[in-house]
Amino acid sequence: MINRCFCCVAGDDEREPAAPPAGRRSRRNPSRTPKNGSMEYPWEIYSLKELLQATNNFNDSNKLGEGGFGTVYWGRTSKGVEIAVKRLKAMTAKAEMEFAIEVEILGRVRHKNLLSLRGFYAGGDERLIVYDYMPNHSLLTHLHPHRGAPSSQQHQPLDWPRRVAIAIGAAEGLAYLHHEANPHIIHRDIKASNVLLDADLVPKVADFGFAKLIPDGVSHLTTRVKGTLGYLAPEYAMWGKVSESCDVYSFGVLLLELVSARRPLEKLPGGVKREIVQWAAPLVERRKWERIADPRLAGRFDAHQLRAVVEAAMLCAQSNAESRPAMAEVVEMLRFSGERRGMTKEIVPVQAAASSEEVTDMDDVTGSSEPLDRRSWKLTKLR
Repeated sequence: MINRCFCCVAGDDEREPAAPPAGRRSRRNPSRTPKNGSMEYPWEIYSLKELLQATNNFNDSNKLGEGGFGTVYWGRTSKGVEIAVKRLKAMTAKAEMEFAIEVEILGRVRHKNLLSLRGFYAGGDERLIVYDYMPNHSLLTHLHPHRGAPSSQQHQPLDWPRRVAIAIGAAEGLAYLHHEANPHIIHRDIKASNVLLDADLVPKVADFGFAKLIPDGVSHLTTRVKGTLGYLAPEYAMWGKVSESCDVYSFGVLLLELVSARRPLEKLPGGVKREIVQWAAPLVERRKWERIADPRLAGRFDAHQLRAVVEAAMLCAQSNAESRPAMAEVVEMLRFSGERRGMTKEIVPVQAAASSEEVTDMDDVTGSSEPLDRRSWKLTKLR
């Protein structure tokens, strides 16, 4: 079945060669392409024995994280290479297709801000995907340390220049999927846990199990809703209408989360749920930029950059999909912010953020958990 899945992913008009059978190791050169122009897969086919040895039989102590699609384990190969191995939870037709999609897409894309595929194993009831190990785990574990494994709870809070660099890098990876990959790719599950950080804290967008390939000339698809509550664009959550703009919305939520370290969806007293955009919008309208910043920054951020990043986030998270910028435009907004202010300069505490005025959570919210109409929001209005 796995070979059929790989053919289906590319579509009838562009069939890729099937993956090599399990047990045979691929040694192809990633830079090589056949004369007919079709793509050769650069991945490696692992044996189950190799991956069992590397992960200590998928020991719980090796577990890095767990999601709806599978569980990820740390491992070390016999050559001493550290790897991350995603193991599917259940072997169903749905899981098999998601496995095939992720391997297919990871085999297609090449970008410094996208997670690289090392290889996979497909045999019997096991489906395993092997990635480069990211020693700094996910962005989620830095913003919400209590959500990560014990090994990730020792992270120091990200400083402001690093947050701006992560925002730009993640945006560039997503822009590559939307504008440069052929066919274009909609991720459908942009969130903090799917932005991984390497040894130098360079962001890598990961987890393509829900991704969709969009042929040229197609503006959107209608599909079953996938993804994570709090990050879903309204038109996608309500009607299943998916386009690149849905990723843009999710990225806007992610930007606000990166700046504030607040959860994208939180429960208020009385059980009312509030999205991070609902929390931030009154503060933006009142120009209370410093109240949006993560308190752990202790005022050590560039106020102009903070405003620019928050404005970009709110433009991305507009309820009207047609008003949202394209990811290429978002990249330019963030780059301009970083280059104009100088991302490496020393950051001094912003006095307003260290004000003696006591601000409660409910004061920040202005008491409202109602959805806000942001259809008319433009950058000129925010400024």
